[in-house]
Amino acid sequence: MCGRFFLIMTIEDLQELFGIEKSGILAPRYNIAPSQDIPAIRREGRKRELALLRWGLIPFWAKDPKIGYRTINARGETAAVTPSFRAAFRQRRCLVPASGFFEWDKQSGSRQPYRIRRRDGQPMAFAGLWERWQDPREGTVIESCTILTTQANKEVSRIHERMPVILAAVDHPLWLDPEEHRPEKLQPLLRPVDDGRLVLQPVSTYVNNPRNEGEKCLEPGDESQSCGDD
Repeated sequence: MCGRFFLIMTIEDLQELFGIEKSGILAPRYNIAPSQDIPAIRREGRKRELALLRWGLIPFWAKDPKIGYRTINARGETAAVTPSFRAAFRQRRCLVPASGFFEWDKQSGSRQPYRIRRRDGQPMAFAGLWERWQDPREGTVIESCTILTTQANKEVSRIHERMPVILAAVDHPLWLDPEEHRPEKLQPLLRPVDDGRLVLQPVSTYVNNPRNEGEKCLEPGDESQSCGDD
C-alpha cells in the first residue's frame, strides 16, 4: 500500500519536471498522511495544472464523504472495474509527485519505518485517480484522489508485498490523456518499478505519528536494516 509519503520540492521543480504553469508556493512536507490535501497534476483541456486534492477518493455517487478513509489506495490490477474507481480510471487520472514514501516492515511484524527513494535521487510520480464530489445537502464540492498500488519490486518486497505505482516520465502523457480510456493501453503502465531503482533506509519512529512533521521524520534509524543501499 502507500499510506505516507514526503515531498521536498519547489513549485519551480514541479514546473520544470511536469510542464505545469507556475502558481503559488509549495512548502516542504515530510509526513504526508491520508485525509490531507496533497498536490496532484492533472489535465484540464490541453494544459497540465497543479491541484490540491484530498487524499482519499470520494466517488461521485457517495452519500457520505467518510468513504474516503477507505479509498486512499486503489489496486492497479482492479481499479478499472472497481465501482469506487472505474469512472475516475476512465476519465480522471492524475500524477501525485513525491520525493519518496514510507513503509513499515510488515514481514517481521515490527513498526520500523523505512524511507524509500529513487537510487538516482530524482523525484517520483505516483499514478493517481481523482474525483469531484458534491455534498447532496449543502452543495459543497470536494475534489479528492487515490494512489494506485501494485505488487512490490525486489527491494520493497523485503518489508511489504505492495507499493505505489511509480510511473516513468515517458508514460506521463498517456496516463494523463483524458481521451485515452482503454484498459489494454493503460493497464501495462501499472507495474512495479524495475528492481534496483529504489533504496530503502530505516528512519526514526518519529514518523509513525501522522501528526509529526519536519526534517526529523527523515532522520536515520537502525542503519543495519538498510535494503538496496548505495
